[in-house]
Amino acid sequence: MNKRILFVLPLIVLATGCKGSTQRRYFKLWNSCNSLTTLIEYVKDVTNKHSKNYIPVEDRIATFDMDGTFVGELYPTYFEYNLLEYRGLDDPTYKDIAPDDVKQAAQNIRDFVRNGTKLPDDFEMIHARAAAKAYSGMSIADFDKYVKDYAKTPANGFNGMTYGESFYKPMLEVFKYLEKNDFTYYVVSGSDRFICRSLVDSLGIAPNRVIGMDVELKTIKQDSDDYKYTMSTDEYVIRTENVLIKNVKNSKVKQIEQEIGKIPVLSFGNSSGDEAMHNFCKSNKQYKTETFMLIADDPDEDHVVLEETAKRKAKWEANNYNIISMKDDFKTIYGEGVTKTDFHF
Repeated sequence: MNKRILFVLPLIVLATGCKGSTQRRYFKLWNSCNSLTTLIEYVKDVTNKHSKNYIPVEDRIATFDMDGTFVGELYPTYFEYNLLEYRGLDDPTYKDIAPDDVKQAAQNIRDFVRNGTKLPDDFEMIHARAAAKAYSGMSIADFDKYVKDYAKTPANGFNGMTYGESFYKPMLEVFKYLEKNDFTYYVVSGSDRFICRSLVDSLGIAPNRVIGMDVELKTIKQDSDDYKYTMSTDEYVIRTENVLIKNVKNSKVKQIEQEIGKIPVLSFGNSSGDEAMHNFCKSNKQYKTETFMLIADDPDEDHVVLEETAKRKAKWEANNYNIISMKDDFKTIYGEGVTKTDFHF
């Protein structure tokens, strides 16, 4: 492990802002830092029944982006992009029958990660449509297995970790801390909802707490609109190629409103796609709120683009989001035994 600070002496812990039993009990993988102090003090305040900022349990809602917030996103690109590249160009069961637009989107990803070729404009939607088509006809169970099987692949750019293990370990401590304080947290991602469900299943996050990009679903024999058709007992649900929503920026706000029905009081993200979600949280006039943005600034343990990180940090500070520095605030990112390597193709 390349982290420079692997432990904190008790004397140092007691001398810092993130002091006390809460950090020692829940946050063993964090250094003493402003972001953690803010989170701990916030939670203590809003869970204190004697505080003017007390939030009832039913309104303790936290939202988390996934890629780059608690799951790695640079190996060498998003998990769902890597998955489509494999599906369209390498999967022996599919590559020879893949439609041209699926192959082209997969090739765009390959050219981007291998040669640095700029992705086409509006590639988020190009990818969404190609991915919807690439997995169309799969049952929900078969797609879950497909994602989990691919997630067993060693993560490109790392030793000692598969894609399915590539969680930021300190952020998992945040989940546990919030659970202990009766918060309900939701994953709100731009990635496919069912990919997210498959990846976070090992964390025990229930499917109904995952919001993401959506494709239209239907039952296997369905031949008419939902309001006209009644499935039989021998049918099951499959994916179609119709994209319903790409869950980024304001789409996240709409989905939170529709599916949760409450404005969050805590929000965690890492990119411009999360700003709307954060601002929605900050718009909560009923309760005290906090928002956090992670910045990927540790080139020793992760693949980063420091010039982009600096721009993001300046913007997040201007927006009054709390900054979580993966270099300064985390003792480790992926945990013991994981090392960064060059990408391989």
